[in-house]
Parts: sequence; structure tokens; C-alpha cells
Amino acid sequence: MTMRSEPMVRVNKREDKQSLFTPEVREQIDHWVAKYPKGWQQSACMAALMIAQDGNGGRLTRALMDQVADYLDMPPIAVYEVASFYSMYEHKQVGRHKICLCTNVSCMINGSDNILEHLSNRLGIGFGQVTPDGRFSLKEVECLGACGGAPMMQIGHTYYENLTPELVDQILDGLE
Repeated sequence: MTMRSEPMVRVNKREDKQSLFTPEVREQIDHWVAKYPKGWQQSACMAALMIAQDGNGGRLTRALMDQVADYLDMPPIAVYEVASFYSMYEHKQVGRHKICLCTNVSCMINGSDNILEHLSNRLGIGFGQVTPDGRFSLKEVECLGACGGAPMMQIGHTYYENLTPELVDQILDGLE
């Protein structure tokens, strides 16, 4: 086996990072990059992925992940590893309202299975699916850290706790 002494260079590395993303997206990512010491911009990877995802209708594409890698001067595989490890990143289309239902122990004991059944019946979808009109998607999540309010779900950035079928209906009816 021959060892290479020269560093590996990405073939398609872009030198003009100004061509990546919109100015607004660059500004948001730069806000996060500024939180870390010089040379540690890769520490903003999670935030940059979330910003890219939010700007793309709630999902990441390989091209977006490659742009994040270029912008943060990271190997693309390192960005793919982050994006595939954390459940907050989506790789397929989601609804305008992504419903994340916790099914971990506290929520399960307190009836998340009944909430799932109610949501599935009302929306006509199961976990990993999107309603035909693109309005809702349903995702199973391991834990959202609100065990005291179980069962619970998250829609967008809002937590809804102590769920009942009636409360779920009120929440869904209140969404545009």
C-alpha cells in the first residue's frame, strides 16, 4: 500500500463562496460562524444545515449539503454524516406543517399511540408520509424533552403538550 504525503484536495472546491446561497442565507450562516473561534467555522455545521433546510421548503438535498460543505470549508462527507445522524434534518419532502409526534416511554405510557391513531385517521397518513395536498407530514421522534407534558408533539418550533384527540383537532384547525 502506498501512502500519499500530499493532502487530499476536493476536486470541485469553490473558491468564490459569495456565489453560494443568497445573501440572506450567507448572513444567517455567518452569524453562527462568528460564534466560534477563527478556523472553527465547521462548528456552525448544524445551524447552517438547518438554515439551508428551512430555505428549501423543509428538506435538504445533496446539492445543499455540498454548498454547506463548501461554505464551511469541510469535506462533504462530514456534512452528510451530521445531516444523516440527527433526526431534525429531512431528506425527502415534508408537509408545510411537519408534525413530530413523540413515541418515547413517557409519551407512550400517556397515550401517544392514541394520538397517532387519531392523527392518522384525521389526516389519512402514517409516519413518514405527507398528505396529498402537501399541508401535513407526520414524523415519529424519539424524544422531544417534554416528558412532564406527555403525550406531546411539535409542529414547527412550537411544542404542544398534554394532548388529547380534541386538543389535537383544535391545534390542527388553528393552522393555516
